[in-house]
Amino acid sequence: MTSITRRTFLKQTAGLSAAALGAAALGPVFLGESLALAAEKGAKMRFGLVTYLWGKDWDLPTLIANCEASQVLGVELRTTHKHGVERELTAQQRAEVKKRFADSPVVHVGIGSNENYDSPDPEKLKASIQATKDFVLLSRDTGGSGVKVKPNDFHEGVPREQTIEQIGKALNEVGAFAGDLGQQIRLEVHGQCCELPTMKAIMDVADNPHVGVCWNSNDKDLIGEGLEHNFNLVKDRFGATAHVRELNKGSYPYQQLMDMFVAMDYDGWILLEARDMPDKPVEALIEQREVWAKMIGRA
Repeated sequence: MTSITRRTFLKQTAGLSAAALGAAALGPVFLGESLALAAEKGAKMRFGLVTYLWGKDWDLPTLIANCEASQVLGVELRTTHKHGVERELTAQQRAEVKKRFADSPVVHVGIGSNENYDSPDPEKLKASIQATKDFVLLSRDTGGSGVKVKPNDFHEGVPREQTIEQIGKALNEVGAFAGDLGQQIRLEVHGQCCELPTMKAIMDVADNPHVGVCWNSNDKDLIGEGLEHNFNLVKDRFGATAHVRELNKGSYPYQQLMDMFVAMDYDGWILLEARDMPDKPVEALIEQREVWAKMIGRA
């Protein structure tokens, strides 16, 4: 029986269900081998895009077309960008967005909001919580599965512990709301709260099961006791998304990061939140997908 490596599997299949269906058509021996391979750690991860820079100037049809052309088949929709998936959409417009994704192989992973919960101003905090709930409704109505939010900063004259408690309690509120709608709140490791011991402290307060951590590949991930230690502080609370920059640029240890995601058998989306604007974005997306597949194959 021919051996199939994980690298080959990840390059040649778009998802577990497709692999299983194709194997079933070839008979029980191949099916058994393929299902065993699909069960290997790391095989459930998928690679997608955050429209932070790449995609910010694409309308929704162009965004979906470019993701399909590059086979980067998942997208987190950053708010305020040209694709225009915003809270102001009518019910009909939301249904149209949902149908566009349903008619394509591209998955609407969720909404990338800028909402955060650190402000010492009660009215600002209340407004951010309400805006988050509105984004949760938008995600549900347009076919997404969650909303990315931020913690985010500390403030002069306010004890850090008080801010951590406030952020955690706000996350519990929006998490409960999201859970009732089949959605997830994804807390990006961001701002002055981005050091992983701080994120763990926030998540210790935010114990609602519908709140998860969105790893964000920051340089501060490496401080203190190092990447592995910091990763392990929050890995049990990971949500369905994680962010990376260009995988073949800079000094961030992405291979080590992917090794750890594979080792824990992460089953979410690794989303590219690129920093540099390429001349040929579709080709650049293909390159990043291929780099990622090689990293997973080496893990």
